[in-house]
Amino acid sequence: MSSSVERALRILVELASGPATISDLGRRLDVHRTTSLRLLRTLEEERFVRRMEDGRYRIGPRMTSLAQVALEGLDVRAAAAGHLRELGTACGHTVHLAAREGRAMVYLDKVESSHAVRMYSRIGAPAPLHATGVGKAVLAAMPQDERDGLLGEPPYDRCTPNTRTTREELAADLAEVADRGWALDDFEHEEFIHCVAAPIRDAAGTVTAAVSVSAPNMVLDRPQLLDLVRPLQRTAAAISEELGWSPDVSGSGAH
Repeated sequence: MSSSVERALRILVELASGPATISDLGRRLDVHRTTSLRLLRTLEEERFVRRMEDGRYRIGPRMTSLAQVALEGLDVRAAAAGHLRELGTACGHTVHLAAREGRAMVYLDKVESSHAVRMYSRIGAPAPLHATGVGKAVLAAMPQDERDGLLGEPPYDRCTPNTRTTREELAADLAEVADRGWALDDFEHEEFIHCVAAPIRDAAGTVTAAVSVSAPNMVLDRPQLLDLVRPLQRTAAAISEELGWSPDVSGSGAH
């Protein structure tokens, strides 16, 4: 990369954190003031930066529009693919990516377990919001009225003896999910399968998808499953970052 292009990109990165003067940029980038001025004028001509009345420079309208186009073109499945594979390789268990579509979660991608005993699931198949880890990870981030509208009137469908079928049971569970930042499917969807799930946020901080690690209880016990929460959360955060999310910008926290 040429030095001019590199410096121009560094200027844009610096201005992304807020307006700055020519002198400010020169000090931060360790370049002469005349070099900063030359690059800023070129960027201003192309509308990547704009000079304010007080002499400082800020990000310009062309940069903003390009960022918007880039974010709109992001595909959660494409953004997540590499991270799902890394998590699956590291833990050896089934990894799912799912997103909410209407009143259900739909599996978008899957990394198979390396164990002989596996769970059955199919990409494109729907799953209930209230009885899955991925569903609860999404529900926990919703306002109560939106959540109630999606779930309808209780009792909710019972998938196993452990399924939360009352509004009170599910609300208490979701409050814990929101507080700790991850969800547990405690054999609520399938009797012998448990999982942990973490929410995925888009650039606006909205949770519409989640990633999970699932395993039969004969392969992975509860303590071993909970040991996977940290790497799972790191994976969810990495995917969210690919989608343009930043806790510093969104202010929504890491949950």
